[in-house]
Amino acid sequence: MVALTLRNTGKRYGALSIIQNMNLDVREGEFLVLVGPSGCGKSTLLRMIAGLEDITDGTIAMDGRVVNDLPASKRELSMVFQSYALYPHMTVAKNLAFGLENMKLPRAEVQRRVAEAARILQIEKLLDRKPRQLSGGQKQRVAIGRAIVREPKLFLFDEPLSNLDAELRVQMRAELASLYARLGTTMIYVTHDQVEAMTLASRIVVLRGGKIEQVGTPQELYERPQNLFVAGFIGSPKINMIESALKAGSDGMEVAAKGFQAFKVPRLDTKDGAITICIRPSSIKLGEGSVQAQGTVRLVEYLGNETLLHIALNSGQTLLVSGKATASLKMGDTVTVGFELADLHYFDSKGQRLEAI
Repeated sequence: MVALTLRNTGKRYGALSIIQNMNLDVREGEFLVLVGPSGCGKSTLLRMIAGLEDITDGTIAMDGRVVNDLPASKRELSMVFQSYALYPHMTVAKNLAFGLENMKLPRAEVQRRVAEAARILQIEKLLDRKPRQLSGGQKQRVAIGRAIVREPKLFLFDEPLSNLDAELRVQMRAELASLYARLGTTMIYVTHDQVEAMTLASRIVVLRGGKIEQVGTPQELYERPQNLFVAGFIGSPKINMIESALKAGSDGMEVAAKGFQAFKVPRLDTKDGAITICIRPSSIKLGEGSVQAQGTVRLVEYLGNETLLHIALNSGQTLLVSGKATASLKMGDTVTVGFELADLHYFDSKGQRLEAI
């Protein structure tokens, strides 16, 4: 296992800045997931850690040793890519052994490592097959096995499940979580899929435009997003954002939220003005809540164990409401929706989280 430290790390291509002044501590033995929209720099950052991209600014250190100029082959890490990149003319066993043989390891050691990786990934029966005889999930297991046999101190994963269908993605997520539990090796995982991030990560790093927006556990990011971007990015279905006006009075603060009657809130650390209140779809109730509004059902998405409602308030604001599956509502129905103050998140005009004072 290894701890990783980035200090003022940056990457530029001419005048174009991809990674900007990044400071990050990856703890020994943790499963760290990098998430963010396309183009935010997460794959570039992973390649910088791997030594496949030169860094322009700052340092990257492994266990306190700066590795800026250390080639990828000397960093004692393994990387699993989006593409399987298997040698089509080699068997699974040869694919697993090829890198070790190039390292001039003894044959007995190569065989031991290949057998151990095959056992961990449950691909013993596939060792004599060639890649064309494998399913997508089996190919990905072999690609992961090729990383395991190197017995690295650090695993890097660059969207390894993106080529799999939905059912296989769920299965492979569970297998990766199990693999991490067995190996305990430090892992850094890049994905654009927040479900993967929430289910796999010890901690999540949310990136935007080459900068870190927030670092925390899945629970911390979900329950206490530090800005509107994180609030909107983490959580499915997406959080509701309601433009509001905040007024301070002698007896506290009052919020006028679009579509709702004005309501009292705890005193917030901000002056009067525009704020945004956010609430998770699961926290909005039909016909309940201390703060209520009326609206019309515009769309009903029946998802089996729950129903997702799109409700247009009389103000024009559309809310997502999720709850226990029901067939009683249909498009065009008028409903009352409500929420409790304890379920609200508050953000100022710059999109930063507001706290009660």
